[in-house]
Amino acid sequence: MASSLPPAVIALQTELSRMPGVGKKSALRMAMHLLKSQRDDVARLARAVIDVKDKVKICSTCGFISDTDPCHICNDRKRPGKVVCVVEQPTDVIALEKGGVFPGKYHVLGGVLAPLEGVGPEDINISGLVARLEPEGIEEIIVATNPTPEGEQTAYYLSRILQPKGINVTRIARGIPVGADLENADDLTLTRALEGRVKLD
Repeated sequence: MASSLPPAVIALQTELSRMPGVGKKSALRMAMHLLKSQRDDVARLARAVIDVKDKVKICSTCGFISDTDPCHICNDRKRPGKVVCVVEQPTDVIALEKGGVFPGKYHVLGGVLAPLEGVGPEDINISGLVARLEPEGIEEIIVATNPTPEGEQTAYYLSRILQPKGINVTRIARGIPVGADLENADDLTLTRALEGRVKLD
């Protein structure tokens, strides 16, 4: 049966529903909201979407998002570079930076090991981390992947490949509930998790 919606609305709904966590019903509500909005508001949104694609880069050093490459964190000479915090996604860096709980530098993996889904070491940014060790004189890697089975597996994989290189590999403490995401934790929990980190065997 043919849809009663105009093709332009269907096309917008389809594109919006491609976004994470947005189903067809939510996408249709967003499309209808945009349809009722002022043209200037919609144009401003469209410009913001285009700008984020044109102006935001992935830092070639750490994998964080920035409008410069290297990013402002990697370029900050006041930050100690001997200790690097390894996280899954850029949103994890944002969570740690928001509360100022970690003063050092980061490395974003862009995912975690998930063999059942076909995600291996070559599919996430592990080689970039290894390449940073000697040039930057890194002494400790804090693995701050989420406390999920995949996050734990990634942590132990990193420990196995980094410790033979003389790197002290630690894991954030259990202040983060199992199955939770770093980006949803409060500042105090993140601080305690970092301060209470333990050496990975």
